[in-house]
Amino acid sequence: MRPRIGITLGDPAGIGPEIIHGALASGRLPDADYRLLGEAEGHSLGKPTPASARAAHAALEEAARLAVAGEIDAVVTGPIHKARMYEIGFQFPGQTEFFAIRCAVEDFAMLLTGAGLTVALVTTHIPLRSVSEDLRTGEIVRVGSLLANFLARRGGRCRIAVAGLNPHAGESGTLGCEEIDIIVPAIAQLQSPIGDPQSAIFSGPFSPDTVFHRAVEGEFDAVLCMYHDQGLIPLKLHAFHEGVNVTLGLPFPRTSPDHGTAFAIAGQGIARPDSMVAAIRLAVELAQTSAPAK
Repeated sequence: MRPRIGITLGDPAGIGPEIIHGALASGRLPDADYRLLGEAEGHSLGKPTPASARAAHAALEEAARLAVAGEIDAVVTGPIHKARMYEIGFQFPGQTEFFAIRCAVEDFAMLLTGAGLTVALVTTHIPLRSVSEDLRTGEIVRVGSLLANFLARRGGRCRIAVAGLNPHAGESGTLGCEEIDIIVPAIAQLQSPIGDPQSAIFSGPFSPDTVFHRAVEGEFDAVLCMYHDQGLIPLKLHAFHEGVNVTLGLPFPRTSPDHGTAFAIAGQGIARPDSMVAAIRLAVELAQTSAPAK
């Protein structure tokens, strides 16, 4: 059977509907049953309103319901505007957390991939000042294991570099001790049966200012990052038009393009569908594998 892919339109005042239709018309998508979720009519392009945010929320709820019920095999989500969503009562930091809660999943993580670079995030939507106090050895092990499972599911190698938190990975403790006290013990666990890394090779911690170049050059298959922007800045610099956001740990694949609603260019015919194409292609690939999503 062909995989059944649900695609939410996102905020209909943004570029979601046009990049989705552009992707479907591109001739670059694999054979699958695609089901569009959400409304596009009755909204002014480039002018988000509470009504457009409610439409985006309703599409997410429908996608979660269908996926949990087994009526679709994967979900691809169009971009939403979180500030607008918060105004109508959306109580989740982002779509990642929304799907995790709707699926009653606690073991989940955010991953981004594109143009040969893959990054997973140990901490996500928290202030930078909170990263050090929230960083835990157990969380690094948990997200590292999810990352290893994702790479194994795609059938590739699992050479994972672990980024340090501080400049120069702490410079042997002179620039911070998180590497010594928190990150190194996590790497040791990931290399043991307790971490269950599925034969993944974890190494590090490496200086964040060089590790992404080394990954792009092919030395590593993914980088485990300690905080949000540590992973997203290099990913978007390297693969801005083809980056894909993936929620790890769900009972079904969920992907999305790695960009926002772009209200300023909605309806002008210049929004590129490349990231949406990549998100749909990855969702189909993951839906076709027999391994569980986590």
